[in-house]
Amino acid sequence: MNADWSQTLRQHLERKSRLTVLTGAGISAESGIPTFRGPEGYWTVGSKVYHPQEMATYAMFRRRPDAVWQWYLHRASVCQTAAPNPGHAAVAAMDRLLGERFTLITQNVDGLHLRAGSPEERTYQIHGNVFQTRCAAACSPALHPLPSVLVGRPPDAPLSDREQALLTCPRCGDRLRPHVLWFDEVYDEAYFRFHSSLRTAAATGLLFVVGTSGATNLPNQVAGTVFQNGGTIIDIDTAPNPFSQLALRTPGGAFIQEPSGHFLPKLVDVLENAQAASSR
Repeated sequence: MNADWSQTLRQHLERKSRLTVLTGAGISAESGIPTFRGPEGYWTVGSKVYHPQEMATYAMFRRRPDAVWQWYLHRASVCQTAAPNPGHAAVAAMDRLLGERFTLITQNVDGLHLRAGSPEERTYQIHGNVFQTRCAAACSPALHPLPSVLVGRPPDAPLSDREQALLTCPRCGDRLRPHVLWFDEVYDEAYFRFHSSLRTAAATGLLFVVGTSGATNLPNQVAGTVFQNGGTIIDIDTAPNPFSQLALRTPGGAFIQEPSGHFLPKLVDVLENAQAASSR
């Protein structure tokens, strides 16, 4: 049975608990960005149609770098035309209200949280950011911004010589790659905040899981750590999922079956009112 989420939130604020938000594709779907594994993730190269899990690998990049880049540049164009929604704005407001007691862990590579005002230092982009690149040969750990002239190009057009030059590492001359975590790669701390995410989870009293189905490893570890430590999980999604069942097994946990853009602003209202009352 669902607990009263607003009362749970007030209790954690009184305890000065650390609050963490974990977001997935659901929050950005409300901005019109298709989910990664949906129909728009499939990509045709020549006469063959590739599944997203085939395109998003280092092995495929080394075999067909231009095709992989065409796919990611199309995804970047879709993300660029989308706008942050009230859910993204609410998460940024939570950060402003709670400061160092708040962390955002996001699986989304679309950059919408940052555009909504969430600060990069407290936004753990655990799957990367489609608007950043790095050397495919790892000659340097440096991240480079994706050249803006490549965003919005025709998705089916071959990469021109000029475009290929823009996607070449200025240091060693190898290809630049999208700064994203691929299916044949593993989480690390330097690029994907693996250890930071787990340390945050271990210190979290109240975790909000927003729009994610639990299909990847680190988000499951984060939620599992909060659960094992006796913390509270509140899951916000339009459909039941593994996190909603886990949330209901935590003290004060709840499953809120609403769009995040509808629920999260209500959460911020409660947070603002509670902080105003405590300052009187």
